[in-house]
Amino acid sequence: MQWNEKRYYSVDYYLKQTFGEKVYRLSLNGGMTCPNRDGTLGTRGCIFCSSAGSGDFAQSSLRSVSEQIQTAKRQIQSKRNCRKFIAYFQAYTNTYAPVDYLRNLFWEAIADSEVVILSIATRPDCLSEEILELLQELNYIKPVWIELGLQSIHPQTSRFIRSGFTLDCFHEAVRQLSQRCIPVIVHVILGLPGESRTQMLETVSHVGHLPIFGIKLQLLHVLSDTDLGTLYQRQPFPLFSQDEYCEMIGDCLEILPETVTIHRLTGDGPKDLLVAPLWSSSKRSVLNQIQKTLKKRDTWQGKCYIP
Repeated sequence: MQWNEKRYYSVDYYLKQTFGEKVYRLSLNGGMTCPNRDGTLGTRGCIFCSSAGSGDFAQSSLRSVSEQIQTAKRQIQSKRNCRKFIAYFQAYTNTYAPVDYLRNLFWEAIADSEVVILSIATRPDCLSEEILELLQELNYIKPVWIELGLQSIHPQTSRFIRSGFTLDCFHEAVRQLSQRCIPVIVHVILGLPGESRTQMLETVSHVGHLPIFGIKLQLLHVLSDTDLGTLYQRQPFPLFSQDEYCEMIGDCLEILPETVTIHRLTGDGPKDLLVAPLWSSSKRSVLNQIQKTLKKRDTWQGKCYIP
């Protein structure tokens, strides 16, 4: 029996146990768009999504995948001694393209000998049978992770944020990926307007009991180049304080199964776009407070078994 000093099953712990050392993420841009932006479902994206399609820290799509990987590697290696990487296609919807285009893109990424995982952020309604077969093919070569942006299980919230897909659609995507033994990581946003703490915890509990590999718990960021930012500036809505958010994370971790890997606990939006909450820009401070919050909770005794 081993125990994680972070008091939860972190993805860093999983990666070190699996690959023998720390693995670093390379944020890449596949040059795709999204059905919420190209007119298929809408033109303005999800209400919280920046113009960069949540890829504000990704490389430029004007460069080839190989060039993006090498540039991102140099940036990280100038500060850290690292040898293994996750090729993370982050910006927009990274299965929203013809399958031949995707095959060339993803094969170029996994061809790099230092890339040990291919991680693809996408939508549950952009996983055709052809694309699922491609992902399964790639997963035989190197591990493929699929990141699905659910955000909330509540229909009213989904309509408000303009997700454009149903919970049933999400469930079907998880089922199809699980059948192919492709790990799924689900994105959940905490603090969406109109949602109570109970509703947020319902989403986390629901997701945690699906056949998923991991979860990203994301603090809601209000960014200036989003429709949510415009709404907030016209009519501010309640946001978490740092203390409230750290307690909320504790609540979430307590109800998640011990086998679910935790890939994110807060997030840090681009500082030049961040409208609120401003305390979130100090990510290290937030993570440190989360650790202190968890340490104080007696209910964590015996909770965080790491298999």
